[in-house]
Amino acid sequence: MNQRYAPLSLFVLASFIVGCSQSKQTDSASSSPAGKPKIALIMKSLANEFFSTMADGATKHQQANSDQYELIVNGIKDERDISRQVALVQEMVANDVDAIVIAPADSQALIPALRRAAKSGIVVVNIDNRLDADMLAKEDLRIPFVGPDNKAGAKAVGEFLAGKLSKGDGVAILEGLQTSENGQARKAGFEEAMAEAGMKIVDSQSAQWEMTKANEVASSSLSEHPEIKAILAANDNMAMGAIAAAKSVGRSEDLLIVGFDNIAAAQDAIRDGKLLATVDQHADQLAVFGVETALKLIGDRNATVENVETPVDLVTVQSLLAQ
Repeated sequence: MNQRYAPLSLFVLASFIVGCSQSKQTDSASSSPAGKPKIALIMKSLANEFFSTMADGATKHQQANSDQYELIVNGIKDERDISRQVALVQEMVANDVDAIVIAPADSQALIPALRRAAKSGIVVVNIDNRLDADMLAKEDLRIPFVGPDNKAGAKAVGEFLAGKLSKGDGVAILEGLQTSENGQARKAGFEEAMAEAGMKIVDSQSAQWEMTKANEVASSSLSEHPEIKAILAANDNMAMGAIAAAKSVGRSEDLLIVGFDNIAAAQDAIRDGKLLATVDQHADQLAVFGVETALKLIGDRNATVENVETPVDLVTVQSLLAQ
């Protein structure tokens, strides 16, 4: 895949690192030298390996540039806890940060709080899950999105799955939160790949990004629709739930499952033959790309606000063995 992102910039202003916590912020303002930009990274659940990996990547980047910017890392306990994420944005505004880099739990609900942040002079950068473009336009907000093409990634893993099926086979989709743009985009990519291959989507339900919920939804779906030959999960947590469901209904040997995110558990499942494939959106670098974009905008308030597309790659047993 053509990686359309720049290497770490020489002018990057870097930070004093702060430890990560699932439910609360940490703040190093009192110990950082005056004049260094303060960047807040606000993510979804740090209990999800994808986001903890993202936080670790940002932490390492800051440590490598510790004389130049300060980092505050925040996360919520539950990816559905939208109100807590809104509160974190408000707390960071009160904390007088220079920039907020956010992976929003909802594509619309965070926009009013982010609008207030932007109006107060804070640079805002959107990563991972794209904010709603129509709502941003109505609010006259220009917030750059730094992240992957989720639809393209989902379509790629869907096409790989389709190559293992026969035309007309039944499949099911485990969707993410239906109010999240990345969940919508991944579902659309799955649907496009299945339509082009002539597969039949027998069932499509949200499991809200959660493993336990995915287990429940997939178990019910497999029992109701025994003709299902494959499950496309919009993230790896839900794929792990689908693997458990397949085992519970005696379908471990013949049901094909794909995911999205390339967490360590998914890699293990691929090696064990329990998961067919996943998609790597390079979690360890995703927040770094967002931080670098924020630093550019802090350094030049007149800079053009542009989206940055980050890479996505298909992960299969062949690609893992080749590493």
